Amino acid sequence: MVQFIDLKTQYARLKARIDENIAEVLQSGQFILGPAVTRFEDEMRDYLGVKHAIGVSNGTDAIIMPLLALDLTPADAVFVPSFTYTATAEAILMAQATPVFVDVDRKSFNIDPESLREKIAAVRREGRLTPRAIVAVDLFGQPADYQAVNAIARDNDLFVIADAAQSIGGKAGNRMIGTLANCTTTSFYPTKPLGGYGDGGMVTTDDDKLAEALRSIRAHGEGSHRYDVVRLGMNARLDSLQAAVLSAKLEVLEDEIENRERVARIYDERLKDVVTVPWRVPGSRSAWAQYTIQTEDREGLRATLSAHNIPSMIFYPKPMHLQPAYAAYGDGDGSLEVSEWLCDRVLSLPMNPYLTDAEVHEVCDRIVGHFN
Repeated sequence: MVQFIDLKTQYARLKARIDENIAEVLQSGQFILGPAVTRFEDEMRDYLGVKHAIGVSNGTDAIIMPLLALDLTPADAVFVPSFTYTATAEAILMAQATPVFVDVDRKSFNIDPESLREKIAAVRREGRLTPRAIVAVDLFGQPADYQAVNAIARDNDLFVIADAAQSIGGKAGNRMIGTLANCTTTSFYPTKPLGGYGDGGMVTTDDDKLAEALRSIRAHGEGSHRYDVVRLGMNARLDSLQAAVLSAKLEVLEDEIENRERVARIYDERLKDVVTVPWRVPGSRSAWAQYTIQTEDREGLRATLSAHNIPSMIFYPKPMHLQPAYAAYGDGDGSLEVSEWLCDRVLSLPMNPYLTDAEVHEVCDRIVGHFN
C-alpha cells in the first residue's frame, strides 16, 4: 500500500543514529533541556543561518510565546490567514489578543498581501482594535510573500511571525525559511518534514532581546534563576529525547527534501492536464509538507483512490473564520471568498521522501484514469 507518510522506512534508515542519540540522553539523566537540546539548537541555528534557535514544547506554544512577549491585550489585533490549521488562530486568543482573519492567494494558498492591507485599513477605520502583529503561514511547505508582508508591516509598525510549521527546509531565494520575519515558529510534530517522535517546536530569531524573553517564557518566566520569576511564562521546554531524535533526522533533511521534490515533479508532469497542480512560488524551494491538488470532483476522486488503497487527506475542509470557535471574530459566509473556495477543492496526495517512482506513478495512474 502507498504510504501517505512513511516514518517506518525513515526509522529503518536512521535507526543506528537515533538509537545512539537516545542512549546518550538516557545515560546522561538530563531529560529536559540539557546537552541534547543545546546541541540541536546549535545545529538548527547553523543550518538555517539564524542567530537564535530556541527549542520549545510544540508548534502551538512556539506561536503563543512571541505573542506573549509582545504583551498583547484583547484590544490588540493580530492578522492571520483563515485557510490554516486551528493552532495558528488559537495561539492568538491564548495570548489574549484578537484574531483578524485575512484571505489567501488563490495560487500559493498563503496570506494575500492585498487582503492584508484591506484588513489593516478596515481595523484602523473602525478604531476598536489596535493593529499589532501579523502571523503569516507557509502553507504546505512554500514560503509566504515575506517581501510584501514585511513591507506592509513596516508601513504599519507591525511585528511579523512566520508560522513555518510545514516549511522548515524550504527557501525563499537564497535565504532559508526561518530567517524571513521578526521571528519564525515551527513544529516538530512527527508528520512534519522535520518531525520528532512526539511533540516539539522551535522559535528562531535574530533579535537578542526577543530571544532572551522567549527563553524566560518557555521556563515559567524565570529570570536569573529558577525561582526568580520576572514575567508570565509557560511550561514550554523541549525535552531531550525529542532533541536527540531531531538531531539525527536533521542530518538527512536536505536529502529528504530533494526526494520530496522528485515526487512533486512526477506529480506535476503526470497530473497537470487533469487537475490543478500546486503553483510554485518563483525563486523558492518548497519543503513539500503536502502535495495539494485542486479539483471540483474531490469526493469522487477520493473514492477512486480509496478503492485502490491509496490514502488522501483534506487540509482543510473549513476555513477558520467559519469554525464555531472563531465565528465571533469573522464576518461569516462569503466574507473570505478564496479561503472558502479552496476548502471545497483541495486534496492532498501521498507525499514522503521514501515513495518510489513506481508508487508515485501508481497514484498518478489512478487519478488520470479517474478523469479519463
